[in-house]
Amino acid sequence: MRGANNVGRPVGGVGPTLASQGFNTNPATFGIVPLAPSIEGIENVVFNSFVMGTPITNLVQVNNTFSVMDNFSKILGSHTIKTGLALSYDQINVNPNPTFNGSFQFTGSETGSDFADFLIGVSSNFNQADSMSFYGRHKYASAFAQDTWRITPSLTLNYGLRWELMQYWSEKYNQIPTFALGEQSRVYPGAPVGLVYPSDPGVPNTLVPQRNRFAPRLGLAYSPSLSNGILGKILGKSGKTSIRAGYGIFYSVIQGNTIAIDEPQPPYGLSYTGQGVLFATPFVNAATGNGHPNPFPLTFPPLNASASHPNPIVFSSFLPVAGMTAPPPGNTYPYAENYFLSIERQLNADTVLGLSYVGSEAHHLLLVYSANPGNPALCLSLSQPSAVAPGTPTCGPFGENNVYTTASNQIINGTRGPLGPAFANDDYDASIGNSNYNSFQAALRHTGKRLNFTVGYTFSKSIDQASSLSDIVNPFNFNATRALSAWDLKHSLVFTYAYQLPLERLTSRANFLTQGWSLSGITRVSSGFPVTISEEGDNSLMGSQPNGVNNHSLDLPDFAPGPLNLNSNPRNGQSYFNTSLFAANALGTPGNSPRRFLHGPAMFNTDLALLRSFRISEAKALQFRLETFNTFNHSQFFGPASVNGDFSSPLFGKIVKATSPRLMQVALKYTF
Repeated sequence: MRGANNVGRPVGGVGPTLASQGFNTNPATFGIVPLAPSIEGIENVVFNSFVMGTPITNLVQVNNTFSVMDNFSKILGSHTIKTGLALSYDQINVNPNPTFNGSFQFTGSETGSDFADFLIGVSSNFNQADSMSFYGRHKYASAFAQDTWRITPSLTLNYGLRWELMQYWSEKYNQIPTFALGEQSRVYPGAPVGLVYPSDPGVPNTLVPQRNRFAPRLGLAYSPSLSNGILGKILGKSGKTSIRAGYGIFYSVIQGNTIAIDEPQPPYGLSYTGQGVLFATPFVNAATGNGHPNPFPLTFPPLNASASHPNPIVFSSFLPVAGMTAPPPGNTYPYAENYFLSIERQLNADTVLGLSYVGSEAHHLLLVYSANPGNPALCLSLSQPSAVAPGTPTCGPFGENNVYTTASNQIINGTRGPLGPAFANDDYDASIGNSNYNSFQAALRHTGKRLNFTVGYTFSKSIDQASSLSDIVNPFNFNATRALSAWDLKHSLVFTYAYQLPLERLTSRANFLTQGWSLSGITRVSSGFPVTISEEGDNSLMGSQPNGVNNHSLDLPDFAPGPLNLNSNPRNGQSYFNTSLFAANALGTPGNSPRRFLHGPAMFNTDLALLRSFRISEAKALQFRLETFNTFNHSQFFGPASVNGDFSSPLFGKIVKATSPRLMQVALKYTF
């Protein structure tokens, strides 16, 4: 299978040069060098509440997937045996635009207001990157065997085992370095200590060794036959009730974006991030006035370096290494344990009631955390003028990479560790995450002559440390961000129905027009998604800032317990929750607010469809469809981002998104 994408090539905003917008474009004086003049345009600028300028997510990508799969089944008496094999090889060839022309972020780190920072020309973050094309590769193999054993007419046992050869992604030319504390690369002897490459000792081309994994599965189905006593009345006669249970382990294939976020890296590319920089000359630190040599454009090396064929290039232009994300060599493979118990009872010939418990525990999920965080205690010790040499800068938010001189004239090369000053904000995507999901589920299904319906209700809770790679976790306490999952829905009621309208009873003279009409619909009542609380500052003094992987920084505001006063009528324009309970996190602390602990506005929505099928002949029919979505035009402020949870934003606590109003469409469907 082959696929090709040309994603996000900007159209609007292209044309004006960076120089015409007032930017310094001379690298000798710390200006921006536009690396892709063909898409040069209005500069990408990110505020707390909106983004302007050309997009930065452009790429040309070609995917090839080669796969072989075969299954075999055979019935042997009361046993049904199935086996299967699957092999796949994936190629992802990417010609990226890794922020070729730069991107600025304003969070209010200078004045407390993002737009005020913009007006005075001090950006919280500036990112620019250059990269060669990269070529992701992935191999996967699996096989399974299972047996469905009908022990008795009322008891069936299903058991099986799945084998999987698990791999992380590799890159065709080994353009994916990783971190190894204290190790000097043999592939690139000039690289800083701690930066290693495939073919270095102990570093495979997948960065993490491949592993064999075995996943057992077990399930049973039982139909009790009790005719007397209380249980007989509850369970009914033989065949009226079924009890099912199951347990299984399921391994997850490593997602392809794990290699994408590890690109570009020196010397095959560079993602430079400057913190607290001047807007017009973003390689100059606003607080100190010191300039960082502009490393762009890069001169790329040949793609033939290895431990046996080292390349001694100098890495000084790549330092400090910033924006890198890599799996630790000790990573393992994510898996989930799924289990359930269900009871179904036939109430009458047309109606079935089902009650279930469904649960899941996931282990070794990939989470992102800083591999080289700032030391809050060290920064606090340098935060007062009396602690540093006269006339030299003090340490504070976004100052993790600065050089400090103590009052005793000791030089401190930044506050980051353990990788040291040759590295800035770099991340691990480590298999350290866990999650759990528990739910009670009930369903009532009815199939009648004219009316069919299903009512399903779920009461559930899902908890994790991070809901995706975009949720960064605390490098000093991985469980500090453990909270509700981004997709947690406490209550969900879904009612689906279809009714054959008895219009033919009105008259027998026009059956051609009255027969065949039906009304169907879906009504959903649900609690809201959790509100994601965030803070774009750096009062934590850890310097864990977004680098293209993370949507938010590590920081969270402080939260004082009190009444949340959730707004039951979001249409009034008032805050959805009591924002006065939140305050900026104390300096040197990550903030005590849970990442997610309150749910946003609920949903009450109905979609209806009116259908009429006209039979033209035995093989031909014409169907008329009138469909309405949000039929009753309720204001629906439902969704994972419907409430702004960014404490840095002036819209904090406000409803910022709504679902679509009533939509109607008419269609004719001809079948033949």
